[in-house]
Formats: sequence, C-alpha cells, structure tokens
Amino acid sequence: MKPTLLILAAGMASRYGSMKQVDGFGPNNETIIDYSIYDAIRAGFGKVSFIIREEFLDSFKSIFEPKLKGKVEIDYVFQSYDLSKYGITKHIERQKPWGTGHAVLEAGAQINEPFCVINADDFYGYDAFQKMANFLNSEVRDDNYSLMGYEVDKTLSEYGAVSRGICRVNSEGYLQEINERTKVYTKDGQIVFEEDNGNITPLHEDARASMNFWGFTPAIFEQAKPMFTRFVEANENNPKAEFFIPLMAEELVKTGQANFKVIPTSSKWFGVTYKEDKPIVQKSLADLVENGTYPDKLW
Repeated sequence: MKPTLLILAAGMASRYGSMKQVDGFGPNNETIIDYSIYDAIRAGFGKVSFIIREEFLDSFKSIFEPKLKGKVEIDYVFQSYDLSKYGITKHIERQKPWGTGHAVLEAGAQINEPFCVINADDFYGYDAFQKMANFLNSEVRDDNYSLMGYEVDKTLSEYGAVSRGICRVNSEGYLQEINERTKVYTKDGQIVFEEDNGNITPLHEDARASMNFWGFTPAIFEQAKPMFTRFVEANENNPKAEFFIPLMAEELVKTGQANFKVIPTSSKWFGVTYKEDKPIVQKSLADLVENGTYPDKLW
C-alpha cells in the first residue's frame, strides 16, 4: 500500500493577509503545495489528504482537482472546533484551530496506511520526500516514527534571524528533544543562536532543524488522543494555546511509546510567512525551474 501525504492547510494565514495555501508562486501560478505533491507523486505516494477549514473546500477543489485528476487520489479532512469525538463535550470558545497535533488527529478516520505530514506553505524538496517514502515503505512501525532533519544553513533567511526547532539526537540518530531557538542566524560565517539574555552560542555544524515534516503509522491517532484531551482540559481558558506535533513527539519519546528517527536531507527548505516573503519564494522556484530541477509547467 502506498503511503499518504497529509497536508496541513487549515491555518488562518493572519500574518500573510490572505490564503497563502493557494496563492501562486511558481512561473505558471503554481502553489507551494503543487511542488510538494509533484515531489510526493515522484517519490511513490498514492494519496493526498488536505486538512482544511470547511469553508476552504470549494477553493481547494477548484484549484487542485482538475490538475491532479488521474495522477493521485485526493481527499479532504476538516479541522473542526467540535471536540466531542475526543470525549470533550464542554463548549470552548475559540477563534483559531487547536494546532498541528489536533489537525493530525482529525485525519484518523480517513488514513489507514503509513503517512507523512507537511505544512502547506513550506517547500521541502524532492530528496526529503524520497527519503521519507523509503522510510514509510520499509522502516516505519507503530513505535518507530520519523522526522526530516534539515541542515540549518539551508533553512535560514537572508533578511534576519529566524526561529528554528533544533533537534537533539542520540548517537543512533534518534530524537531526544527539540529545542526551540528563537533567534538563529549567521555571524562571521558561523551559524549561531542568540538567547533572550543576549548570549550567543554557535550551533554544531551537524545540527538539524525540524521543519514539521513527520512520518507516522495510523497508531498515532490512538497514541495522541489522550494527550490532546489532557491538553484541552489544561488550556480551556487559553484561547491561543495550540497542541503542536512536537508536543506529541516529545511525550511519545519520554514515555517510551515511540522513537523518532531524524532522517537527514540535503534539500533546501523555504517557506512563506509574510507577504514580503512572496518575491523571495518566487525567485527560489524560478531558479529551480531554470536549473532543470522542475519543469516550467508542473501539470
């Protein structure tokens, strides 16, 4: 059974100002999602599941179904504010979804095969999809998951410091924890992170960053459900609290339920957060088309 690509696309894109998930960035108005799906199909994925808000459905269908028909199976999952399926009956007022971990849980009824999770607005590169496909086809187990580890310098911005989740791994390449470094940049040719107190510390040259590209089996849905329930109960009065995938991963590791292999990739990552990022992403994609990595027209 071919693995599934689960795309997190329910975000509100408040900092971008519009639906960046379906904004055009490629030379023929391709979305970033188009490039991810193109790479996933080449790597052997058989299905694409979009996690979206219900009001996004018509837009996603009109944009993606005509060009993907006959190439890959497509389905849709709605990230809902209704938490009754998790045994939570109390109404909790929210203006934003419950986070990426909750988004993954919402797909539980529709995924029965190994799958990977990515962000809709991030470009990950073919090497990452190929290595993840290899893992999902041969190594994944209910207690052996994975995440892609990016070379930190291939995730940095020319325009200032960035926040990155830096993976701490053991000698066998398995995740121990993810340390969120809020100011990562290059100084005098070396990658460093700056702490709140101003201390500057070099990052190890082999350090890997997690860019929210994960590999699971369907067992994750039952493993993470009680974690999410506890999280909601603890944060019902915090309207900005979000249940992120790294929270799930760290609890699984700490409780011994699962390990996460950090798979190194040579791919360059780039993404879009602000409207000002758009020309940078457009140029990055244009360069990849020009050097032959991608065709001028994907579909």
